[in-house]
Amino acid sequence: MGDGTYRTPVLNADWSDPDLLRVGDDFYLTASSFGRAPGLPLPHSRDLVNWRLVGHALPRLEPAHEFRTPRHDCGVWAPSLRHHYGWLWISAPAGGVQTGWQGAFRSPGFFGPYEERIVLEQGDTDVDGPHQGGWVRTPAGEDWFAHFQARGAYGRVVHLQLMRRGSDGWPVIGNEGVPVAVHRKPDLPRQPPSAPATDDDFPGGRFGRQWQWTANPLPSSRLRSSRGDPHDGWATQLSGDGLRLTCVRTADAHDLRKLPNVLTQRLPGAPATVEVELRLDSEEPGARAGLAVLGDAFSWIGLQRGRDGSVQLVHRFDESVAMGAPPTPSGQWGKERDAAHARLAPGGRARLWIEIGRGARCRFSYDTGDGRRPSGPVFAATPWRWVGALIGLVALAPVGAGHAGAATFTRFRGTAAGSASLSAPASTSA
Repeated sequence: MGDGTYRTPVLNADWSDPDLLRVGDDFYLTASSFGRAPGLPLPHSRDLVNWRLVGHALPRLEPAHEFRTPRHDCGVWAPSLRHHYGWLWISAPAGGVQTGWQGAFRSPGFFGPYEERIVLEQGDTDVDGPHQGGWVRTPAGEDWFAHFQARGAYGRVVHLQLMRRGSDGWPVIGNEGVPVAVHRKPDLPRQPPSAPATDDDFPGGRFGRQWQWTANPLPSSRLRSSRGDPHDGWATQLSGDGLRLTCVRTADAHDLRKLPNVLTQRLPGAPATVEVELRLDSEEPGARAGLAVLGDAFSWIGLQRGRDGSVQLVHRFDESVAMGAPPTPSGQWGKERDAAHARLAPGGRARLWIEIGRGARCRFSYDTGDGRRPSGPVFAATPWRWVGALIGLVALAPVGAGHAGAATFTRFRGTAAGSASLSAPASTSA
C-alpha cells in the first residue's frame, strides 16, 4: 500500500486451494483449475504480495476424451507443490468451506502417531472458513501461510498470514490463530506493484496467459480456417492485432455452460468494469458473438446475424440449474432468454461493457455508434459448486455445413471502480 504494509486478499479472484513453494529468492503459487485448459496456473512473486502469472503446468487435461466438453467442477484441484522443524506435517481443512478451519497434524515419523491442533479459524473477523492453503519460509527465516476464503461468485480468494513457531513448536498463524486484514509486508526486497493481468490487446491475434478455454481446445492439426490460417484453440492467429474467434457450429448455442469454446478469465474480486470491442465478421444467419458472465447462471451481450443479413445487438441470459435436476423434455438443462429487446447494430460492430458491482451484481451496456446505453436488468453472477464465475468471450453458429466465419475482439480492458486498469497488458500465451 506504499507504506510497508499490505492488505489481504493478495490475489482477489478465484485462485482456490493455493499452495506455495520458494526457490531461492522466488516464490511460486499454484491453485486449482478444475475443468479449464490450460490448467494449474503458476503465479510468481518476489515478496509474497505482488504476483504475476507466468504460465500453467498442464497444457491439456487428461484423459482427453473426458474433457472434450466442459466439466466445471471436475478436473484438477487441491494441488501441492513438507518437512519443517524436524517434523512431518499434514495441513488439512475441516468443518466445511464456509464455516471451516485449518487443522495441523504432526509426527516425528511417517507412520505416526500424529498430534493435532486447530491453527487458523475465523474468530471475530469477516474471513469465514479460512483454510486449505500452503506454508512457505522466506530466506530471512520468516514463515508465511497463504489460504483461501470462499466468496460466492468471486470464487476462492487468496489471503496471506504471518506464521510463527510457538513455544511448543506448533505454528501460530495470523493474530494468535485468527486472520488479519492488514499487516507489514514480508522481509523481502521491495518490489513494484503487480497483479495477474486482465487487459489484452491480442497482439498478432494471440491471447494472454490469463485466458483459459472451458474445456480442452481442439488439436492444432484439426484447426484450419477457410483461409488456412493457424489456430490456438478456436482462435485464428493473425498478423495484426485482434482476437479472431471462429464461430463454432453447435447444437448447444443457447446454453453457454455446455460449450468448450468459451475463452474465459476470472471474475474480478472487487467492483470493476470489463469492456471489449467486437466486430461480427460471419455472414452466416444465426452466427453470434459476445461478452459473457458465465457460472451456474449466465448472461451475455453481443451481436447476431439475422436471416436478412442485418446485425443486431442482443442480450440474453439463463438462470441457475438446480443441482441434480432432470433435463427438460428437449434434453437441455436450460435455454437462454432475452434480457433486453434486440436492436440494429449498423456496421456489425459494438463496444460492450459489464460493470461488476458489490455482491457480483452485473450491469450490461453497449455502444453501437450512437453512445453508450444500458441493457437489461441487473444480473447476479453465480458460482458453480466449487468454481467462481467467469468473464468469457464466445463466438457461435447454428449447426450446418462448412466454415461459419468468425468474430473479432479487440482491446479488452478491466478497470477497477474509481481507478485505473486492474493490470498491465499481459504477455501472450506460448
